[in-house]
Amino acid sequence: MTVGTTPRVAVIGFGYIGSVIGATLASRGCSVVGIERNPEIVETVTAGRSPFAEEGLEQRIAQGITTGTLTATTDVSEIAGCDVYIITVGTPLSETFEADVSHLREACRAIGPYVADGALVIVKSTVPPHVTRDIVGAAFADKDVDVAFCPERLAEGRAIAEFESIPIIVGGLTERSGRVAKEFWESVLDVEVICVSDSLVAEMVKLADNLWIDLNIALAGELAKLCDALGIDVLEVTGAANTLPKGSHHVNILAPSVGVGGYCLTKDPWFVHHLGEVHGIELRTPMVSREVNDSMPLYSADMVDTLLTEAHPGIERAELKVAVLGVAFKNDTGDCRFTPTAAFIDRFVERGYCVEVCDPLVSDADAMTWFGLRLNPSIQDTMRDAHCIAILAGHSIFTELTAHEIAACASGGALVFDGRRFYTRAQIDELRSAGLEYKGVGRI
Repeated sequence: MTVGTTPRVAVIGFGYIGSVIGATLASRGCSVVGIERNPEIVETVTAGRSPFAEEGLEQRIAQGITTGTLTATTDVSEIAGCDVYIITVGTPLSETFEADVSHLREACRAIGPYVADGALVIVKSTVPPHVTRDIVGAAFADKDVDVAFCPERLAEGRAIAEFESIPIIVGGLTERSGRVAKEFWESVLDVEVICVSDSLVAEMVKLADNLWIDLNIALAGELAKLCDALGIDVLEVTGAANTLPKGSHHVNILAPSVGVGGYCLTKDPWFVHHLGEVHGIELRTPMVSREVNDSMPLYSADMVDTLLTEAHPGIERAELKVAVLGVAFKNDTGDCRFTPTAAFIDRFVERGYCVEVCDPLVSDADAMTWFGLRLNPSIQDTMRDAHCIAILAGHSIFTELTAHEIAACASGGALVFDGRRFYTRAQIDELRSAGLEYKGVGRI
């Protein structure tokens, strides 16, 4: 295809990633139509609002709706005549730990009648190797359509900034498809576009990235457990360790936390593991990273439970209040998909503690879905008379809380558990000066 100065782009699946891509492309001159099965998302976008908590997204959506460069609909026929089709539907983990590609198959069937010769079809959904060829390529085999895979590489909370800065990986089913996809992205974004050999390589790039992240966080978690046993600060250890040059970069151990959640890291390592099984290879690292990261919520909860019962001997757990600040899996987002905080909270509920939860970025509906709890809209009321303030998401609104503000609400000598706040040593000293106790994951 030849992309004009104002290409018409269809985004199939207008969820979190789809809305970020669509709103950003609309802000850059494309005419974008988002296709979404969920009518509530369509209604929200059409009203110029963002269905998701993401910095800058609502402004972009409102701008696109106002200028007419962005529309959202459940009517697939609206995509007829588009130049580019970007598929961003989900590929969840199946019960057999394989990729469930049913949504991708359905998307191809739905858009098939409206995709004309000369169009470009880009797959953004995370898929195992050969899926782009075997499912998407096969769906359009009877048409002169270019098909390419471009892995999604965005982190929630800074997705728009990253979409406009991180290099885009492109792998086409053919050399021409890769070139056409590269030309499209270069025409709409001011970012580096790296064209790899084919879609198979591009598919593995995504899985390699996420396996590395999961393994790195698992390493940080294991180091945190050891530092807890030694009574030293894991961030002091990793901060110094990360100054070592290695290869073309430095050692880069990430920070440990209450656990790993979200839609990608909890499933993509399993895709790699299953791929190894298909090829008769025993891959151990994907299972290790998943086991370690899945252990962190209960490890953290048990540690806090021990500290509370030791600090309040003779007091029943039902008389101890745990105030949870932040339940989303990612800082500064409201996304609770597969959040590790669910297991942490469940542990305290099961053991009979009085638990109150506050997360201004999470909807009441999502809170009931993931935790079966109602959210307290007030941070101060949530902390009131609490024996433990468990900060499980490092939202900006929580990082702005001062030691004095926490101490003014919480019970005297309350424990501040740092699940993802990452207090500095100076801030920890301020907490203790205010009469509070402190404990982090691998931190003292």
